[in-house]
Amino acid sequence: MPKINFEKLLFDAPRIIWHLLFWVIFISFFSIVYGSFEENYALQFKLLLTDAIVQIPAVYICLYLLMPKFLFKEQYGAFFSSVLSLILIFSFLSWLDYIFIQHDLFWPNDPPMAIMNLGKILKSTTKIYPVVALAIVIKWFKYWYKEQKKTQLLQKEKLEAELKFLKAQVHPHFLFNTLNNLYALTLKQSKDAPEVVLKLSDLLDYMLYECNADVVPIKKEIKLVEDYIALEKIRYGKRLQVTFDIVDIREHLAIAPMLILPFVENCFKHGVSEALDDSWVSIHLSMKNEIITLKVENSKSINDNQSDRFEYKQGIGLKNVKRRLELIYPNLFDLNILDSEESFLVVLKLNLQGQQ
Repeated sequence: MPKINFEKLLFDAPRIIWHLLFWVIFISFFSIVYGSFEENYALQFKLLLTDAIVQIPAVYICLYLLMPKFLFKEQYGAFFSSVLSLILIFSFLSWLDYIFIQHDLFWPNDPPMAIMNLGKILKSTTKIYPVVALAIVIKWFKYWYKEQKKTQLLQKEKLEAELKFLKAQVHPHFLFNTLNNLYALTLKQSKDAPEVVLKLSDLLDYMLYECNADVVPIKKEIKLVEDYIALEKIRYGKRLQVTFDIVDIREHLAIAPMLILPFVENCFKHGVSEALDDSWVSIHLSMKNEIITLKVENSKSINDNQSDRFEYKQGIGLKNVKRRLELIYPNLFDLNILDSEESFLVVLKLNLQGQQ
């Protein structure tokens, strides 16, 4: 059975259908209510039909003139004063409707009534303000709902544009760092330079074509990290020890692309010092109860100063990925950076429950 889209039905259906339905329901409802007093439903239905002669223009003047001119522009004082004037004017017209139409149709034997009867005119407001107030509430709710949807759509488009911008920043940032590594190898006329070019080609293929999706299998993200580590091992040689442990990660698990790599890249760029004879990087990726935990730790030089630490914490890569986490996984992640004398440690906990 096809699912009914009530929102589309409510807002996209022809307007005349909803207006006819409104008047049919309004007249029928009060015909039943008032008709039940004397068990004369037909009379009340006819009376309400003649009342509608005055009610209908009052309602549509309010809906399509006063509300757009005053209420939707937040001129509340002008709106309420104009609505009050409208009700008084149409209460007088309703009284005329009683004198010249209803009196002759339904009570021809009753004595005629004076036109200027203030008490009767004020009493006739009960025929005008309920339907006007009801129409205002319905129209205002529809307007408010559309404005909310419009605001949500604009906010969503803004966030999507920001996210695309952040993802676009990752590519040149990563490429620049990798090309620097390749340049260093070519200066040394390293035999590893061709292998770097091949791995760089694989990385670019992934970034340009595969990571444009909202989510990717986590195994592809892991493969990307492994290729990047291989490039760094070529660069640093035996001076660098790298461990990459993967525990209980389901290969079909989906994750936003390019979230893991910036943390790994950052530790190589800012943490592994060329002045150290023995640098090390430890990467641990695990999962428990739909929560992924990424730990990236690296050695640092004892000569690292405070400005280096600030650069590590505030680098483009980390700020970028943190903002992407806020946009894609709001309130679902916890990111901590621990700075000790001997190492930097980044710990990311990401809750993927309900995201798959």
